[in-house]
Order: sequence, then C-alpha cells, then structure tokens
Amino acid sequence: MSIEQYLKWTDSDGNEFRPVSLTGVDLLNDRILNKGTAFSPEERTAFHLKGLIPPNVQTFEDQLKRVYQGYLNAETDIQKYMFLRSLQDRNETLFYALVKDHIEEMLPIIYTPTVGLACQEFSHRYQKPRGLYITPENIDSMDDMVRYFPSKDIKIIVVTDSQGILGIGDQGVGGMGIPIGKLSLYTLGAGIHPACCLPIALDIGTDNKELLDDPMYLGTKCRRIGGEKYSNFIAEFVKQVKRHFPKALLQWEDFSKSNAFNNLEKYVDELPSFNDDIQGTGSVVLGGLITAVKIKGQTLADQNYVVYGAGAGGVGVADQIFAGLIDNGLSEEEARARVFILDSRGLVLENRDNLDAYKMRYAKPASMIDGWKLKKEGQADLTELINNIKVDVLIGTCGVADSFTEEHVVKMMEYNERPIIFPLSNPTSKCEALPADLLLWSNGKAIIATGSPFGDVEYNGRNFRIGQGNNVFIFPGVGLAAILGKVEKVTTRMFTQASYALAECVTEQDIKEGSVFPQIGNLRDISTRVAITVLKGLLAEDPEHHLHGFDLEEYVRACMWQPQYLPYRRV
Repeated sequence: MSIEQYLKWTDSDGNEFRPVSLTGVDLLNDRILNKGTAFSPEERTAFHLKGLIPPNVQTFEDQLKRVYQGYLNAETDIQKYMFLRSLQDRNETLFYALVKDHIEEMLPIIYTPTVGLACQEFSHRYQKPRGLYITPENIDSMDDMVRYFPSKDIKIIVVTDSQGILGIGDQGVGGMGIPIGKLSLYTLGAGIHPACCLPIALDIGTDNKELLDDPMYLGTKCRRIGGEKYSNFIAEFVKQVKRHFPKALLQWEDFSKSNAFNNLEKYVDELPSFNDDIQGTGSVVLGGLITAVKIKGQTLADQNYVVYGAGAGGVGVADQIFAGLIDNGLSEEEARARVFILDSRGLVLENRDNLDAYKMRYAKPASMIDGWKLKKEGQADLTELINNIKVDVLIGTCGVADSFTEEHVVKMMEYNERPIIFPLSNPTSKCEALPADLLLWSNGKAIIATGSPFGDVEYNGRNFRIGQGNNVFIFPGVGLAAILGKVEKVTTRMFTQASYALAECVTEQDIKEGSVFPQIGNLRDISTRVAITVLKGLLAEDPEHHLHGFDLEEYVRACMWQPQYLPYRRV
C-alpha cells in the first residue's frame, strides 16, 4: 500500500474522479463501486444505468438518512445485523459511512456480541457470498479460486477454522461471520480499503452435533479433522497464502487454544501474521492496566496479577503483562513471579500432569501452596489464591458467569484501596461479574473494565462509564502499521507499543468518568495513534527503513480510505 495508490485521480482542471470500466447491471452489482440512487445524470448516461434505477437522484446524505431509518425499523439485534450485512453486500461505501456516523450504536451489532448469534444462525440466514471457503477437498484448487476472485490486491486476510468462536465454541462454517466482522473493523478503524480485505473460513468439519444434524447446515458434514491431517492442511494453507497473496498480512482468529498457539508459533517467521485472540487481547488489556495503575498512582511493577482463565486470550493477557513488567524494569524471573494463571483445575502448578506447553511459562512451584488451607489437596482455586496471595489485579477470561464474588472483592480490598478488576469474557451472559456488583462490593473503589459492552452504572450519586476492553482499539492500527511498514514479522514488541499508544488516548475526562479506555467514537484517531507509534518503533529498529523521512501522521492518514463517493469517468 502506498500513498500513490490511494491518491484520487484529477483531470486537467483539478477535479477529482475515479476511472471505472463496468457498466449497467455489472456496475450496480459491484458492492465496491455501486452508488445506487446517487449516480448522477451524467453517470447514468455514460454507464448505461438509465431505467435500471429509479429516476430521482439522491444525495449521499439522503441515502444515509434512508438506510438509517431502515436500520431503526429492524426490531431485534439480529435483524439489525442482517440489515447492515445486506447493505454492505450491495454498497460498501454507504455501509461504512453509516456505521462510521453511528459507530457506538452499531459496533455491538456488526461485531460482538451480536455476531455470535449470527454465526450460530449462519446457515439459516445466508444471503450472499463473501470471501473464500477452504476445505481439504478444494485447497489444491486455490489457483482457480484466486483467478476468479474479484480483488487482486489483498492486503489483509482474517482466517478462522471456527473451533473457538467467541465464548460459544465450534460453529463450523458459520464462523465465517467472524472474519467478515473483523475486516469491517479494519476498514472502519484503520481505513483499509474493503477491496483489500479477504475473509477466509477453513471448513474442516465440525464436532457440533446440532450443526451436523441440521439439514440446512451449509458446511462440510463430517467431524473435524485433527492431528497430522490438520497440521498438513494448515501447512498447505500457509503455502498457498504465501504464493497467491504475498503482500498480505494474515490474522489467525478464533482457533482452539492449542491450535491458536501452535499455528502462531509455527508460522510467525514464515509470513507476517498474528493472533488477535492472543496478542490483540493481551495488548488491549495492558493498555487498560497502564491507565489503571496511573489512577492508583502506582506502576505496573507494583502489582500482582491473577488471570482467571488460561485459554488463548488468558495466556495472551499474561504474555503482554509480562512484556509490560519487563518494560518497567523487572527481570524475567521477577516478572513471571508477579503473574498467576488459573484454569478449570485451579492455579497452574509445575507438577501438573500433561500441562499444556503454552501454560508452562507461568506455572508456579508446587511448594507455593504448602500450608494453604485447601478444599482439594494439591489444587488451589481462585478463592484460596486470593486468601493467600496479595492480589492487586484480577482479570477474567474464563467464560464462566459470576466467577468473581463479593468475597473475592472484599478480600482484595484488605490490601488494596483501589483493586483493579477486569471481567473480560463475552458475550455479556458469560461475564465473570457485573460492573454494578463490583462497584457495590468495593464501595465504588474498584477500577473496572469489561470485555462486553455495558451501560453506565450509577453508584452513590456518581455515574461510572464502564470502559470496554475491545480489541478494536488495537488490531486495526497494528495491522495498518504492519502493512505500511512492510514488516516480515509481527512481533510482541509491536503490541506492547500499541498498548502504550492506547493508554495515551485515554483523556482526563475518560478517567473522571471512571473509564480506563477511550470512547469508541474516536476509533479512527485511536487507530492512527497506534499505527504511528508502531511505525516509529519499526523505524527506530531499522535505520534503512523505507519510511525514514516521512511525516508519519500525514502518511498514515493519507493511506486511510474514506467512505465517500467520487465522480466516475468511463474508461
């Protein structure tokens, strides 16, 4: 991607335009180029559109009013989701302009939490193709797929095998809703042109019996492949991506926890790639923690951290906290000692049989729990940990509602005036604790952020805005920086830098309102700050980098696509 690619064409009089070769129905059916009722009289003549659309020419503003009213007429969230997806399928420019104008209202519709239900009902609500569906049977035919795929300039790919969709698990081919949604956020947040975005679903079967028994299910009706077959399939997929999309950044999304770590670690050096569930989640949480400890008048190194839930997201959070502690001057040994992780079997200890490799780096010596009063010998649960260790920060990624109790909060407050508690699991039904309860149990002292969107909470005459630790604050900016910076490898350091950039976007007003995260309405500016910060880091590490001498803010903003119509000229 370069500035030159997205500079608007101008004629001899300096008027901006876009050259277009499609005509008639082909033009109207192209979701990137279609203007619908906004084609001018001159364009209707030049592109043979007369009689194909109603005669009255609408302004872009009139179109926005019309489609927003249609959105409001939808009664349920899933109906609103389907309305927006239908709009996106016929007119990308209008879709992004609408969501941009109503981002706080519509973000929970186009992504979490509504996208979870959309994935579950994917086969029953399917409307129009988008992206690629790769199976073991067709992966050798990617040459043909790419040859007939409309876009030839793919910059970002989001891929899922649909095994770990949000908090609802295996959704088979329905997981395609996640890459589609994530890429919409890349365009909204970082201005990556929708024609440069490619969603991919790896349909390798499903272990969801409900889907296998559903006669309407659109995916491959077989059990998931695993083991060596799975590994070989992923290896072939990566090979094909490198061959057909050599300039693309690859984002792994919603894989099972073991496959998420395995794929990331195996291919991180083969192509520029990252896992948002691991690295994006960790980065946004670290960003919130940087602000939270600032509110306490302390540092990251002053805290002990408990991550309750040791899946991909939980260990990703631990990894970024570890990176933040190293930045604060701790040694690796000191940093690891500050981070405790728990899974369904309790505190992760070194003597556990068959301990997952990705948990080992945070496993504690079995001797740590010697002398603790335990309900089950050799295992310490969350309550027992909090009763025996000074816990300053409690982070929930377990997906089990009501995991954090009044007992936990009261105990934390014995040695913390301002405990930091982030119940991050989504959807809302799986949140570890409700913000209103946390404020009640802590007498309004807890510093809170959630993973799901919550409304404001009033406590003791004060209104608290509950900040949402949404990965959208991180991955669009990191992705844009990786593309513009032409990186060969996406590093942990890039995500740590993004965390600090995010924290810098939190205003004094945000903090006054009780939030450790900025307003989602400022997403484009936040993504710009993140991208610039990451690019500065790349330049600092590489004296020969091609962006030396550039005004990075001007460059980043110039490369961001804006959802607006340009006049078309026939070519």
